[in-house]
Amino acid sequence: MNRDGLVVTSVDQSSLKKKTAVSSSWILLDREGQSTTLDVDKHVIMRRVQIHARDLRILDPMLNYPSTILGREKVIVLNLEHIKAIITADEVLLRDPMDDNVIPIVEQLQRRLASDYPISQGQGEEEDNHPGVRNNFETEFPFEFRALEVLLEAICSFLDARTRELETDAYPALDELTSKISSRNLDRVRKLKSAMTRLTNRVQKVRDELEQLLDDDDDMADLYLSRKLAVASSPVSGSGAPHWFLNSPTIGSKISRTISRGSVETTQEENDVEELEMLLEAYFMQIDGTLNKLSTLREYIDDTEDYINIQLDNHRNQLIQLELFLCSGTVCLSVYSLVAAIFGMNIPYTWKTGHGYVFKWVVIITGIVCGSLFSIIMFYARHKGLVGS
Repeated sequence: MNRDGLVVTSVDQSSLKKKTAVSSSWILLDREGQSTTLDVDKHVIMRRVQIHARDLRILDPMLNYPSTILGREKVIVLNLEHIKAIITADEVLLRDPMDDNVIPIVEQLQRRLASDYPISQGQGEEEDNHPGVRNNFETEFPFEFRALEVLLEAICSFLDARTRELETDAYPALDELTSKISSRNLDRVRKLKSAMTRLTNRVQKVRDELEQLLDDDDDMADLYLSRKLAVASSPVSGSGAPHWFLNSPTIGSKISRTISRGSVETTQEENDVEELEMLLEAYFMQIDGTLNKLSTLREYIDDTEDYINIQLDNHRNQLIQLELFLCSGTVCLSVYSLVAAIFGMNIPYTWKTGHGYVFKWVVIITGIVCGSLFSIIMFYARHKGLVGS
C-alpha cells in the first residue's frame, strides 16, 4: 500500500516490467522529412507497416542477425550494423533514434528528405504548363530509394571512418614495433590486429549483402515499392498512383508506356532494375574500397610479422653462436684444468727434483694445445656454416 492508500500488487508490477521490456523506441520520418518519435511494442509496428514477425525479428538488437536488406511486398527491411530500419513507399521507421551512431543518420534523413520533397512537388506542378521540363526528372528517385541511399551512405561512411581510425593507430604502432621489439609494442599490435579482424568481418558482411543483392534481379525488383504500389493500385489506367510517382520519367513514364503496350511489357518494366543497380553499385564500390584498405593493412601487418620473425631468428642464431663459443672455451679450459689437476696431485716422480723449469714448459705447452683445440673447433664450425665468418 502506498501513501495514497492504493495497493500495488505484484501482478501489476510484473505486467509493467513486461510492457517496458517489449516496447522499443522508433522514429518515423515521412516524405517531407518530418519526424515523430514512437515508443511502441512490436505488434504496433507490425500492424502499421504490415510486416511479419520473423522479418521484424531481424531488427531486434538482442539477436545477432547478419547484415540484411530484404524486399517485401510493401516494405524494405534493412539491418546494417547499428542501422535497423523499415522503409515503406511513404515513410521510414528507424530503431533506437537516441543511439549516438543513429542520431547523425536521423539528421541526415531529415535534411535530405526535406530538401528533395519541395523540389519534386514544384516540378510536378510546373510540368503541366511546361512539358519541356520532363527531362529534369531523370535524376529523381522514388522515396524508398532516396531513403535507402541515405542509409547506405551512412553505413559506408561509418565503416570507412572506423577503417581510417584503425589505420591512424596501426601504421605508427607497426613502425614502432619494427624499430623496437618489446612486450608493450607486441601487445599493442596484437590488440590492433584483433580490432582489424573484427572490423574486416563487419565490412565483409555488408559487402556480401550488397553483392548478393546485385547478383539477383528479382531481389532488386522487390525493392521497387512505389512501382508495385502503383501497379497494384491501378493495373489498367494508373489513376490510383500518386501524382508524384506518375510525374517521374524514370518510373511513372515507364508505367504509362507499359499500360499502353500490354501485360507483356508490364512484366518487362517490372524487371527493369537499372536505376537501383546503379545506386547499389556505387555503394558496393565504396564498401569494396574500404575492404581493400583493410586488406592492405592486413598485408602490412603480415609483412611486419615476417620481418619480426626474421629478426627473432637472427637473434636466436646469434645466441646459438655465442653458446657455441662459450661451450668451446669451456672444453678447452677443462683440458687445461685437467692438466693442472694432474700435476697438482701429491704423486712422487723422479724428475721433479732439480728440474723446476719443467713446470713452466708444461703450462706453456698445455696453453698452446688448448688454444689450438679452440681454433680447430671454430674452424670446423665455420667450415660447416654453424657460425658466421
